[in-house]
Amino acid sequence: MEYVFDFARAISGGASSRGRRRQGAGRWAQLRIALLGVMLGLAMPSLRGTDWHALLPAGMTVELPHPGRVTWPAGAIDLPPLPDGLSMPTPTRATTAGEAVTAQFGRCRRGHDGDCVVDGDTFKFAGETIRIADIDTPETHPPRCAREARLGERATVRMQELLNAGPVTIAPYKRPHDRYGRRLAVVMRDGVSLGERLVGEGLARRYDGGHRRGWCGWA
Repeated sequence: MEYVFDFARAISGGASSRGRRRQGAGRWAQLRIALLGVMLGLAMPSLRGTDWHALLPAGMTVELPHPGRVTWPAGAIDLPPLPDGLSMPTPTRATTAGEAVTAQFGRCRRGHDGDCVVDGDTFKFAGETIRIADIDTPETHPPRCAREARLGERATVRMQELLNAGPVTIAPYKRPHDRYGRRLAVVMRDGVSLGERLVGEGLARRYDGGHRRGWCGWA
C-alpha cells in the first residue's frame, strides 16, 4: 500500500492522503515531494521567497496558478481550479528585477522575519536574501579580529542607512544566485551603486567573484 498525497482534496478541505496501490512508485514519490513543497509555499508566507524550482527533482517543474499544472518525465497532471472562496496568495510588494522598491530595513536578529540588513553586503527583502554582488565588506558572522568587527559593524549600519534613505533599484547581476542560494544583485539609487558608496567611504572593496582578501591587516 502506497501513501498518496492528493493535492485536489487537500486544497478543497478534504483528507489530503489515502492508501492506494501504485506502479512506478519512484516517479510518484518525486511528485508527492513536489506537491508537498507547493502546499507549504502557499500556506506559509515566510517561505514565499524560496526558489522551489531549485528544490525539485531533475526534470520536474511546477507551474501555478489557475488551475495549475505539474509536469515530470513520465507525463503531466492538470490540477483543478481552486474552490470558491480560495485564492492563490500574492506578494504584497513587487520584486521584479530592475524595479524601484521602498522598504524600512531593521537589523537581522534571531527570529526576525521582516526586511532587514544582515551585514554590509547582504540584506533580506520580501522574504528573499540578497547578496550585493559588486562589493565585499568585512565579516560580522563571525569577524576574524577586533578590527574587522569594528569595520563590519560600521558597514552594516551604513548599508542600513542607505537602504532606508529612499527607493532603490535591485538590478540583476550576471549570475542570478551564488553558491549559497542567495540572489545576486546590484543595488542602485539615481544610477549610483550603493556598494560604490561604501567603497568610497572605505567600508567595502569592489568585488567581481574573485579571491577575497582578509580585513584584519587592511588599512
